[in-house]
Amino acid sequence: MNHEYQYMVDFTIPKILPEDFLRLIPHQRAKVNRFFREGKLINYALSLDNSKMWAVISANSEEDVASLLKELPLTRFMKYHVNMLTFYNAVGQEKQVFSMN
Repeated sequence: MNHEYQYMVDFTIPKILPEDFLRLIPHQRAKVNRFFREGKLINYALSLDNSKMWAVISANSEEDVASLLKELPLTRFMKYHVNMLTFYNAVGQEKQVFSMN
């Protein structure tokens, strides 16, 4: 039986960005958008100073998270740490229930 869990990925972005990194940013954005549409990516954020990035990923296991991260073009340039979350709440996650009365 598959269970979806949430994982927080904490990325550290290099201080000096290689040309390859900059060239791959549009490809990263395309993958991120695809993962949002597929429901694999729940949240994605970049710090103002561009030194940190965070993602909340929905997956069945840490191995699935690792596979997903390998698909992101910029992952190879960054250090990252994965933590399984006990829970993840956000504004707007609950679906409204309408009464027919």
